[in-house]
Amino acid sequence: MAGGNQTQVTEILLLGFSHGRPFLFVLFLATYLVTLLGNSAILTLVCLDPHLHNPMYFFLSHLSCLDICYSTVTVPKVLADSLRPRAAISYRGCLAQTFFLMSCAGAECALLAVMAYDRYAAIVHPLHYAHTMCWAACKAAAAGCWLWGVLDSAVHTLLASRLSFCGAVRLRHLFCDMPPLLRAACGNTRPSEAALHAASVFVGLGPFLLVVGSYLRILAAVLAMPVAAGRHKAFSTCSAHLLVVTLYFVTANLNYNRLGTNDSPLADMVVSALFCIVTPALNPLIYSLRNQEVQAALRRTLCRLWGSRGCGADVGPPPAGIVGS
Repeated sequence: MAGGNQTQVTEILLLGFSHGRPFLFVLFLATYLVTLLGNSAILTLVCLDPHLHNPMYFFLSHLSCLDICYSTVTVPKVLADSLRPRAAISYRGCLAQTFFLMSCAGAECALLAVMAYDRYAAIVHPLHYAHTMCWAACKAAAAGCWLWGVLDSAVHTLLASRLSFCGAVRLRHLFCDMPPLLRAACGNTRPSEAALHAASVFVGLGPFLLVVGSYLRILAAVLAMPVAAGRHKAFSTCSAHLLVVTLYFVTANLNYNRLGTNDSPLADMVVSALFCIVTPALNPLIYSLRNQEVQAALRRTLCRLWGSRGCGADVGPPPAGIVGS
């Protein structure tokens, strides 16, 4: 907002709950529980099982942490609002929600690119992998992803704080985000729109092209493998990652690059829900829990915690060549 209007707006109404409140409550609660349980399980396994102490699962644990943050920024407030006759959020709370949501979005774009490069280094240059993806490099890359998201979000949130609104602010949405704020604003929104388009190139398209380039090289290397078993394992791991990447970047692009369209508010809310609520719940199911190494780690962890019989074959020292601990 700008000028005198800035001090007049203290509350923002959320009008995304005109119908289906009980259904939305059950749906979002179930999705949130799946997100928390699935991603918390991945974090726990990566921390407890030495077999998973390698760069791939180190970055995967950061992805799980991001997914938990995504959902926690939006879903608890959505659940509370679905039980109230009047859904609203404070102006400062709206800016804070926008900041943390876009921080997670920017960080995940960068993290998916780093994860693609990790698979490229492991498959295309396996002899140099331990040196390229040393523990210090992994920590620096992860920290850079989080910082990248925070800096990008800070720019958008600063511009959002300077938007002007005419009268009561009503968002036809379930939560606060830049696109619905821009649609509700009056006056000059060009700086914020320009920042979103620039971010779609540098924060969205740039990492996506890195992912595509990495997987084209991976595909060429996998097809050249003489052993069918090696090709199958590489394809299994990379296809799961590609599914996560495609799902995320497609929904992110639809969420942040449709400002000029005439889609209904319902379509906007569905896209945002897929991007911010559904995708974090699917990631552990697609990328991790179907992975044989993660399943074996789960069995070993349960054996250690519960002392189950007949699982000694799964429990053993971590394989050689583990990076970090």
